Amino acid sequence: MDDQLNVPLEDAELLAEVELTTNLIIAASESDDTLAQDEVDRLLGLDPPNIPSQPVRED
Repeated sequence: MDDQLNVPLEDAELLAEVELTTNLIIAASESDDTLAQDEVDRLLGLDPPNIPSQPVRED
């Protein structure tokens, strides 16, 4: 009789999250200071915020 609980389990999204978390842990452990937000964003694969520049107002 086959074991009904013997099934391969793989969750690609979970594996990706574990990889991101691992990268953050490694970077934080190698850093002497707190990681900057832009470094955390880069490690997470986030694009830099697209904040349009505002023209300087001259009074």
